[in-house]
Amino acid sequence: MMIKFLDLKSINNSYEPELSEAVQKVINSGWYLLGEEVKAFEKEYAKFIGSKHCIGVANGLDALRLIFRAYIELGKLDEGDEIIVPANTYIASILAISDNRLEPVLVEPDINTYNIDPYLIEENITEKTKGIMIVNLYGQNSMHPEIQRLVEKYNLLLIEDNAQAQGAYYDEKRTGSLGHAAGHSFYPGKNLGALGDAGAVTTDDYELADVIRCIANYGSSKKYVNHYKGLNSRLDEIQATVLRIKLKYLERDNQKRRDIAQYYCEYIKNEKIIIPINKNKASIDKNKSHVWHLFVTRSILRDRFQNYLTNKGIQTLVHYPIPPHKQLAYKALGNNSLHLTEKLASEVLSLPIGPHLSDQQIDKIVEVANNYD
Repeated sequence: MMIKFLDLKSINNSYEPELSEAVQKVINSGWYLLGEEVKAFEKEYAKFIGSKHCIGVANGLDALRLIFRAYIELGKLDEGDEIIVPANTYIASILAISDNRLEPVLVEPDINTYNIDPYLIEENITEKTKGIMIVNLYGQNSMHPEIQRLVEKYNLLLIEDNAQAQGAYYDEKRTGSLGHAAGHSFYPGKNLGALGDAGAVTTDDYELADVIRCIANYGSSKKYVNHYKGLNSRLDEIQATVLRIKLKYLERDNQKRRDIAQYYCEYIKNEKIIIPINKNKASIDKNKSHVWHLFVTRSILRDRFQNYLTNKGIQTLVHYPIPPHKQLAYKALGNNSLHLTEKLASEVLSLPIGPHLSDQQIDKIVEVANNYD
């Protein structure tokens, strides 16, 4: 039997019968949008993250798009302003910037964390720089004292892409509450996943939250009265009730991921495989700054390693094979010298990780990885 990279059916079964009962309750209510389940989830998720406001939206990309759009409406951003963003990220981070006619400025990652290198940011700041978007990639906090210093020195907006790190910490605060606003994705495969597309924005800024909520509802805060040229991006009641159930177990599920990551890092001993580096003083299973959305290894002959694992019955994925600046959509950025980002794209390979894995499957993954030659 193939060990699946992600077994959503198995994961969702672990919440039964609570999950099905909650969904059936919504179906029976006859109210499917902008109802009590959404309000309750927004309140519960804001409390979990540690933010004053949460706005449920249709997906993670919309969450980021709406943050930038709202700042434009509030006069804090203008077309052509520059936003610093990691070069090593999923393309959605950059789409949210360019979709608002802002200019993404790509910065290389730290080779140890794969997140943006905080010490390369300042040399990319210009008079047009108005913000920094940090991406908590693979589930690991990317905030850093140097980033906070730059935000304060240059009076910049700090936006978090927290699509992959629900539940991670930076010191005593959770990711998603570290900057001026954060976008969250609840795509089914995320640590906190819905049964379809879903997302949210968190912020402490009441005015920003109000504008985002209005834009996301056709630009309207009162029926048939439109303040903005808005869009339709709303979290529905079924997704909200699913997320409410799963949120109660997120800490447990994240800890399972940490435990698996600890086991991989202790027992995968193969010089041809580079495993994630833990620079934190705490052991991996006690390190709250990482929730291990993905366990990303590296191999110089990545495709060979992936084929080997496939033949041994282990499904893997590449996150991500083509960096944004090498995509046709961003050919204008293709001249950038981003060698480290390109190196990672050619080497990274994600092993299965998550609460769906049995101890026997985890042992097999370790054994097979160690026998790779």
